[in-house]
Amino acid sequence: MHVDLPEKLYYSIGEVAKAFDVNASLIRFWEKEFDVIQPKKNAKGNRKFTQQDIKNLELIYHLVKERGFTLDGAKVHLKEEKKKTLSNFEIIRKLQQIRAELVKIKDNL
Repeated sequence: MHVDLPEKLYYSIGEVAKAFDVNASLIRFWEKEFDVIQPKKNAKGNRKFTQQDIKNLELIYHLVKERGFTLDGAKVHLKEEKKKTLSNFEIIRKLQQIRAELVKIKDNL
Protein backbone atom coordinates (compact mmCIF):
# COMPACT_ATOMS: atom_id res chain seq x y z
CA MET A 1 0.00 0.00 0.00
CA HIS A 2 1.34 3.38 -0.97
CA VAL A 3 -0.33 6.31 0.73
CA ASP A 4 -0.93 9.17 -1.64
CA LEU A 5 -1.20 12.39 0.36
CA PRO A 6 -0.30 15.91 -0.76
CA GLU A 7 2.77 17.47 0.84
CA LYS A 8 1.57 19.22 3.99
CA LEU A 9 2.87 19.81 7.50
CA TYR A 10 -0.19 18.26 9.14
CA TYR A 11 -3.01 15.94 8.14
CA SER A 12 -6.40 15.50 9.78
CA ILE A 13 -7.53 12.08 10.94
CA GLY A 14 -10.10 12.08 8.13
CA GLU A 15 -7.41 12.61 5.50
CA VAL A 16 -5.27 9.88 7.04
CA ALA A 17 -8.14 7.39 7.30
CA LYS A 18 -9.15 8.04 3.69
CA ALA A 19 -5.55 7.66 2.44
CA PHE A 20 -5.27 4.26 4.19
CA ASP A 21 -8.85 3.31 3.27
CA VAL A 22 -9.68 2.51 6.91
CA ASN A 23 -12.01 3.94 9.53
CA ALA A 24 -10.79 6.82 11.69
CA SER A 25 -11.47 4.59 14.69
CA LEU A 26 -8.70 2.22 13.53
CA ILE A 27 -6.26 5.13 13.31
CA ARG A 28 -7.23 6.21 16.85
CA PHE A 29 -6.84 2.60 18.03
CA TRP A 30 -3.37 2.30 16.49
CA GLU A 31 -2.45 5.62 18.09
CA LYS A 32 -3.28 4.14 21.51
CA GLU A 33 -1.52 0.85 20.79
CA PHE A 34 1.69 2.14 19.19
CA ASP A 35 3.69 4.82 20.95
CA VAL A 36 5.47 5.77 17.70
CA ILE A 37 2.26 7.48 16.57
CA GLN A 38 1.99 10.78 18.39
CA PRO A 39 -0.16 13.28 16.52
CA LYS A 40 -0.31 16.80 17.81
CA LYS A 41 -3.69 17.96 19.09
CA ASN A 42 -5.08 21.46 18.72
CA ALA A 43 -7.13 23.33 21.33
CA LYS A 44 -10.28 21.45 20.25
CA GLY A 45 -8.50 18.12 20.60
CA ASN A 46 -8.39 17.45 16.85
CA ARG A 47 -5.47 15.27 15.85
CA LYS A 48 -2.89 16.63 13.42
CA PHE A 49 -0.64 13.94 11.97
CA THR A 50 2.88 14.78 10.77
CA GLN A 51 4.82 13.23 7.89
CA GLN A 52 6.64 11.05 10.48
CA ASP A 53 3.30 9.85 11.85
CA ILE A 54 2.26 8.91 8.29
CA LYS A 55 5.49 6.95 7.77
CA ASN A 56 4.94 5.11 11.05
CA LEU A 57 1.31 4.39 10.14
CA GLU A 58 2.45 3.06 6.76
CA LEU A 59 4.87 0.74 8.50
CA ILE A 60 2.23 -0.46 10.98
CA TYR A 61 -0.27 -0.94 8.13
CA HIS A 62 2.35 -2.95 6.23
CA LEU A 63 3.11 -5.19 9.20
CA VAL A 64 -0.48 -5.74 10.33
CA LYS A 65 -2.52 -5.64 7.13
CA GLU A 66 -0.06 -6.80 4.47
CA ARG A 67 2.22 -9.16 6.38
CA GLY A 68 -0.39 -10.45 8.84
CA PHE A 69 1.36 -9.58 12.10
CA THR A 70 -0.70 -9.51 15.28
CA LEU A 71 -0.63 -6.19 17.13
CA ASP A 72 1.68 -7.67 19.75
CA GLY A 73 3.89 -9.13 17.04
CA ALA A 74 4.06 -5.78 15.26
CA LYS A 75 4.96 -4.02 18.53
CA VAL A 76 7.79 -6.47 19.23
CA HIS A 77 9.00 -6.26 15.65
CA LEU A 78 9.02 -2.46 15.76
CA LYS A 79 10.81 -2.37 19.10
CA GLU A 80 13.48 -4.92 18.23
CA GLU A 81 14.10 -4.26 14.57
CA LYS A 82 12.68 -0.81 13.84
CA LYS A 83 15.70 0.62 12.01
CA LYS A 84 16.15 -2.44 9.82
CA THR A 85 12.41 -2.80 9.15
CA LEU A 86 12.01 0.90 8.37
CA SER A 87 15.00 0.88 6.04
CA ASN A 88 13.72 -2.20 4.17
CA PHE A 89 10.21 -0.77 4.06
CA GLU A 90 11.42 2.54 2.59
CA ILE A 91 13.47 0.68 -0.04
CA ILE A 92 10.43 -1.40 -1.01
CA ARG A 93 8.25 1.73 -1.30
CA LYS A 94 10.83 3.51 -3.47
CA LEU A 95 11.11 0.47 -5.74
CA GLN A 96 7.32 0.33 -6.05
CA GLN A 97 7.26 4.00 -7.05
CA ILE A 98 10.01 3.42 -9.63
CA ARG A 99 8.14 0.42 -11.02
CA ALA A 100 4.92 2.45 -11.32
CA GLU A 101 6.78 5.18 -13.20
CA LEU A 102 8.39 2.63 -15.54
CA VAL A 103 5.02 1.00 -16.25
CA LYS A 104 3.57 4.43 -17.01
CA ILE A 105 6.45 5.18 -19.41
CA LYS A 106 6.03 1.76 -21.07
CA ASP A 107 2.30 2.33 -21.54
CA ASN A 108 2.99 5.66 -23.24
CA LEU A 109 5.34 4.12 -25.82
